[in-house]
Order: sequence, then C-alpha cells, then structure tokens
Amino acid sequence: MDVDPRHYEQIAIKDNDIHSIVVSYLVHNCYRETLEAFVACTGMPEPANYIEDMEKRKATCSEILCCALEGDALKAIELTEQVACDLLENNKDLHFDLLSLHFVELVCAKKCTEALEFAQNKLMPFGKEQKLLEKLENFLSLLAYEEPEKSPIFHLLGLEYRQCVADNLNRAILAHRNLPSYTAVERLIQQAIVVRQSLNQDHGKDEIPTFSLKDFLKG
Repeated sequence: MDVDPRHYEQIAIKDNDIHSIVVSYLVHNCYRETLEAFVACTGMPEPANYIEDMEKRKATCSEILCCALEGDALKAIELTEQVACDLLENNKDLHFDLLSLHFVELVCAKKCTEALEFAQNKLMPFGKEQKLLEKLENFLSLLAYEEPEKSPIFHLLGLEYRQCVADNLNRAILAHRNLPSYTAVERLIQQAIVVRQSLNQDHGKDEIPTFSLKDFLKG
C-alpha cells in the first residue's frame, strides 16, 4: 500500500535495508574483502551466492575495464567483442568513445600523424551520425594545439573522461549479460536528483536551492 507523501519523514528506515544497499554496491564492484569485513562487522547474514556473482562480474568486465582505464582501448574493444560480439556494433556511441580513448593516447604521445590517420580511418566514419559529429569535431580539434592539455577541451585527455567511458562500458556489458548495470545506491541517487529537480520546477528557484550532488556529498 502506498504511503501518503506527507508522511514520508515519519517512516523509520531499517538498518537491514541500509545494509542491503551497501552490500549490493560492494558485490557490484567486486569488493570481496570489504564485503566480508562489512558482513562480519554488522552481523548480517552472508549474502547468498555472492562469491559466484562477483566471479561472474570479474570474469566479464575486470580485464576489459583495466585496458580501457590504462590506455589500451583497442585491447578493450577486442575483449568486448569476444564476450559480447554485437554490443559495440549496436552501440555506436560507446564504440566511438572507446576509439576516442586510443586517439587521445596518440595525441598525448605527440604522434600527430598517426593520430590523424587513425581518426581518418576509424573515427570519421562516425561523423555520418549527427549526434556524434560534434564529439568528432572536438577530438579532431585537439590536433590544432601544440599543448592540447591547455586547450578548452582538455577534459577529454583526463582520467575522468576515461573513467566515464569505462563505467558506460561496464554497464553495457553487464546489461548484455543480463546482470544489473546499476547498484541500488546509484538508483537511489538518480531518483533523489530527479525528485529535487522536479521540486525546483514546481516551486521555483527562489524557494528551493538547485540540487548539487557534489555539494550534497561534501555535507
């Protein structure tokens, strides 16, 4: 039975519910030692089949994500095609993003000629997709700078961009293997953001400050 929204603040949140959310996050990210320590500390029952679940995830994603994060994007693509042969073919955005990681490595290594050839052969065909054209132009513009790390689009060279691509790849592979692609805590955060944004629209910006997840996490 649904609860009247006016009574939400009166609902007591059970420790077991919080523990389950934490456990799902640890299992999802294969933090086995942390999970075992958390279970022992809280005294909660050991999750059923969690080791099998972790091993399935690690076997599927671990090596691929390491390649993506450590600059070997072509190897990540090769491994992805082995475990999910049609994934990148059906997800052009993700395929482009992975190829862009290799392009960025060439740019950072000052291999401009090789980077240009790679862009012509591998990236430019994606320019036929209107939604990818702007991204393509942004990456190609890196070649115009002697110090691309000081360009207005320097963020494309950083770890944060690689991490974003790796996260998207991880979710896509998990979904392809019929495994949850988001943890419970991620879904809760997404829901909280949507609700807060909806409140901003309903009540006006002057009454409720714009929600910032970074500010929220900083406390």
